[in-house]
Amino acid sequence: MEDGHEKAVVLDSSPQPSTSTEHEPPLTRTAHALAVLRITITLTLLFLNYFLAQFDKFVLSYFQDSVVSTLHLSSSEYGLLSGYATGIVYALLAIPVAFIADYTKSRVWVLSIAGLWWSLCVVFQGLSHNFWQILLARIGMGIGQAPVEVLSVSLISDLIGTRWLFFGERALYLASSPASKCVTNINVLIKFGDYSILYIGVYVGEAVSGQIATAFGKTNTPWNSALKAIGIVGIVIAILIRLLQREPSRRASLIGYDTETTEIPLRNEKKSRWTTPKAHLSASLGYVLRMHSFWLLTLSAGARQLSGNVFGYYMPSYLSSVYPSESNLLSRYGIIVGVVGSVAVVLGGFISSTTSRWTIMTPLYLTAYGGMISSVFVILMVLSKDIAGGNETQGTKVLYGVMSAAYLTAELWLGAFASLLVLLLPPRMKTFALAIYSCVIVLVYSSGPEIIGLALRNVDPDSGFYIQREKVILAVLLPMGYWIAGIGFLLSIGKVRRDVATGGIPVGQRLSPGRRVGFSTFVAVLGALVVALFVASIVFRA
Repeated sequence: MEDGHEKAVVLDSSPQPSTSTEHEPPLTRTAHALAVLRITITLTLLFLNYFLAQFDKFVLSYFQDSVVSTLHLSSSEYGLLSGYATGIVYALLAIPVAFIADYTKSRVWVLSIAGLWWSLCVVFQGLSHNFWQILLARIGMGIGQAPVEVLSVSLISDLIGTRWLFFGERALYLASSPASKCVTNINVLIKFGDYSILYIGVYVGEAVSGQIATAFGKTNTPWNSALKAIGIVGIVIAILIRLLQREPSRRASLIGYDTETTEIPLRNEKKSRWTTPKAHLSASLGYVLRMHSFWLLTLSAGARQLSGNVFGYYMPSYLSSVYPSESNLLSRYGIIVGVVGSVAVVLGGFISSTTSRWTIMTPLYLTAYGGMISSVFVILMVLSKDIAGGNETQGTKVLYGVMSAAYLTAELWLGAFASLLVLLLPPRMKTFALAIYSCVIVLVYSSGPEIIGLALRNVDPDSGFYIQREKVILAVLLPMGYWIAGIGFLLSIGKVRRDVATGGIPVGQRLSPGRRVGFSTFVAVLGALVVALFVASIVFRA
């Protein structure tokens, strides 16, 4: 500053990489082949790590009856295990772990160590004999899994160069408004397809779980054997990530940033090793607090994930209860999820990438309208046996048809939406901002199993009343989440356009009083909800 009392610390001192392909030298055939091999190995390892990190959830849902009976769990205890047991620690640790990784440029190291830790905790889950043992193991697992998605998305966004898009190059030329402080006529590469590979792990996990559940049921193999195997394989993958992956340099974002946007003023104070980290932390948090679209996108995604979380933990066991004579139901359920879900998420990336030269809002439209349409098919899934007049054979035909339609319309969003969110963030703040996003949505969507567990408290799981109550809950809660999310995403479109047009938020800008009050209220309400549901689940777990 001119008065000499303040100085500016550059948030990202490294030069911003060019987003234009015209400056990139041509690759030789050997370099081309090596680059393809490196990217393929990296994406494969990140995919396997993410797939295994999701897999324990599917084991808990597909083997719900076995887990509940073996460990003598109540409905509230199962809700706690599938909700805040991992959700709270995941949310609390996502931000500091991602910040440390971002600041120290050790994302690969953190991801590898986290992989080793959560894999060991999954093994311990397989060795559990009661509620408290598996609860502690799942809390430990949540600590290790906290940075997995955030760091994987961040690494992919920096690993995939302009030549290596999943569906080829898609460039978008943006011209900022005259009042904008960002560089005009920015050539930005939109790569919605890159993240689709990562999120296929969700659907492959369900497909494999369905086959394992069917095979284990026919051979009377205990459910905890699957968890032990997952943990052992996870340890191997974590070691391979550390040995084969290197920390990539950071690439540019969707918005251009000038010096004023990426600097933060600091008062003269005694320098310490924490001065710059504190500046980064303050600037990153301040930036997302001032973004116009970030929080509406985050809350909308939280509502969407709430429906998905409830669907994943409760739909397989519900359908198994409704169709007890269909021995292959879970196997076919898993195949539909794996095949249709994978096709949908890749299709969403392809559509978004193809249309990116005209609009970057396609992921938001796909998520909003796709979820709303899917909600109709989800209701038909829940009521499939009633629609078939109580006939199980006819009911499963209805079920498989509407289930395919539900996944095809609902699952277009994951990869494309993640890429849009990442590209709205400054490169140096990317991992930390994604951790803030993950922290909020995990607290929102983890409330779903907690609510259902409390709603089914003191109801015999083997009774017809339990199935009827579960039916009503699923038929109401799942569509509600889809519609709330859809409306939120549609409302956020104008805010995203505003963020892109203004080219970033000056870091030193103060929060307005209204925004301070709004965020303080939001934090208080969300914190109160989490505490209330967690305490209620513990108190009424019997």
